[in-house]
Amino acid sequence: MRAGEPMAEFAIQRKTMVDNQIRTVDVTDHGVLGAFLSVGREAFVPAALETLAYVDRPVDLGGGRFVMQPAPLAKLIQLAAPQAGEKVLIIGGNTGYSAAIVAAMGAQVTVVEERADLAETAKAKLGDAADVVVGPMTAGAPAKAPYDLVLIDGAVEVVPEALTDQLADGGRLVAIEGAGLSGRATVTVKAAGTLSSRLAFNLPGLVIDAFRKPKAFVL
Repeated sequence: MRAGEPMAEFAIQRKTMVDNQIRTVDVTDHGVLGAFLSVGREAFVPAALETLAYVDRPVDLGGGRFVMQPAPLAKLIQLAAPQAGEKVLIIGGNTGYSAAIVAAMGAQVTVVEERADLAETAKAKLGDAADVVVGPMTAGAPAKAPYDLVLIDGAVEVVPEALTDQLADGGRLVAIEGAGLSGRATVTVKAAGTLSSRLAFNLPGLVIDAFRKPKAFVL
């Protein structure tokens, strides 16, 4: 194989992903589409799975963590609408793919990841494009707060108050609430210290263990 062929092939696959997976789920924002075209997903998956980087499914990182499926991630980012210059906190950023997409849209990105191995990968892949904080995802990154946008990279059963506390006035938190096909993309906005939430659309997602509801004790 000649030098440059793998990169060229990935570029073709990336365009196919955008055209056949992302555009077909009503993602029309030019900033979102441009970011997905410019960021190579293959760089954020395990080397052994590079050839599967553009398949329409999540990529398993082990331990119940995944690089989110492209189309749902694109819909979630379009809903979140990160703007150039905004301070964005990404929770559960794993290897950094979602952070790279949001950074490519011009936002100032901080990633919180509690698994040290994933955080180290994210640091290596993102470089200066984002700050990576290693720590509990449910705690966020209060030292850098407040944020214009908090985006959770994965589904949740419960949103900790610590995360909404880190929103700026007028800021929004975007997440998939619920598991599997029952997941719902939800926007929570803080205005004058008051939170209001709205359901945007159904969106499948894989729940991050740290955001599961505690199991009730039954006698």
